[in-house]
Amino acid sequence: MSGSGEQVRRATPVRRVAVLSVHTSPLDRPGTGDGGGLNVYVREVATRIAARGVHVDIFTRRTDPALPGTVPLAPGVDVHHLDAGPAAPVDKEQVANHLCAFLLALRAHPTAGSHDVVHAHYWLSGWVGRRIAPRWGVPLVQTFHTLGVLKNATLAPGDTPEPPLRLLAEERVAQAADRVLVLTCGEARLLHWTYGLSGARLTVVPAGVDLDRFGPAQDGPVGGAPGPELLFVGRLQPLKGPDVAIRTLAELRRTLPTARLRIIGGASGNGHGTSGPAQLRALAAELGVGDAVQIEDAVEQHLLVDRYRAADVLLAPSRSETFGLVALEAQACGTPVVAADVPGLEAVVRDGGVLVPGHEPTDHAAAALTLLTDPAHAAAVSRAGIAAARAASWDRTVSRLLDVYAEVVSEFPAAVPAAATGAAPHGAPPTGQQLVERSA
Repeated sequence: MSGSGEQVRRATPVRRVAVLSVHTSPLDRPGTGDGGGLNVYVREVATRIAARGVHVDIFTRRTDPALPGTVPLAPGVDVHHLDAGPAAPVDKEQVANHLCAFLLALRAHPTAGSHDVVHAHYWLSGWVGRRIAPRWGVPLVQTFHTLGVLKNATLAPGDTPEPPLRLLAEERVAQAADRVLVLTCGEARLLHWTYGLSGARLTVVPAGVDLDRFGPAQDGPVGGAPGPELLFVGRLQPLKGPDVAIRTLAELRRTLPTARLRIIGGASGNGHGTSGPAQLRALAAELGVGDAVQIEDAVEQHLLVDRYRAADVLLAPSRSETFGLVALEAQACGTPVVAADVPGLEAVVRDGGVLVPGHEPTDHAAAALTLLTDPAHAAAVSRAGIAAARAASWDRTVSRLLDVYAEVVSEFPAAVPAAATGAAPHGAPPTGQQLVERSA
């Protein structure tokens, strides 16, 4: 019986994929609330998978009672809003309280059981995927995007550690998934050292950039600013380091007094009290650069392109980053990047910018100064960034992703479930510093 079922499965191509994005929707604007690179990833990948003839159903939590049950995102892509908890925005930290309700709604959905594979994004979706995939008799593919163990090892001042529930859930999801997709080799090493995952169950599939949208200005650099412009793009939370960007500007203005900083993003995460717009404006005033800092709400990506092109340098001082999508977008537009030397940014920022060890504002300011005072050097870095970005298209990402789907479907259910060892190699659990070093 299992043999014949296996033969049918192997002969059946992947025609329909269930994508779980419980806590945030691809319809949400990146850069505010819980919207970020994950939203961009899900939207860009889903639309391109559908363009290749594979139907994609995206399941997310309803956050507004006026939202239709299903919203077509693109031909072949449907976003389904499931009732789980209040039909209102809920802090990401509280979404775990509604996972059981989400699971029940998913089980009752009209499309339930019609998919060839489940792809879960983030640990909250993984919790659901770990339970629904066996019920549907299909393989589970998991992408974490961020890992609690790494975030706790690189906490910013004022940030709150990730709870034990998340750490335990990530461990169990990682061990249960038929394949874990990682965005960088550093993330693969982290999962190997932390949870003992073998290389056969880990596949590196980097994110991409929309090259039709993000590119250098056709008429040359966008100018007109009264002085050099630094740019920060991202959610306003301690992890992303907007405070470091402001302190970097204060240091830079000792040498370049006309330098300015534009911050684009909305408050997010459990560090609102230290990195929200009001707190950042207060910090800028305290440092004497209040008149040189402009804070804007997150904008749609078609508007973000102009912000990248107008900037002289993008600052990316994140304390931790799984994949520096913003840095990749900036480089595609020809904007040099000054980034913290952390694994997710190190994989993206190479000759298209400068990697700075640590988060000292003086060091980030010195790196920015080398670009702002040497036009020839800045132009060379800009060209290198454009070239690197052009090799990182979303189409490449989707091709690799479809290969993974085909592999896990062909191996299912013949594959033996992964052993739930729970132990890192070499005995004792690694320290926080070791986690950072091993993921680098």
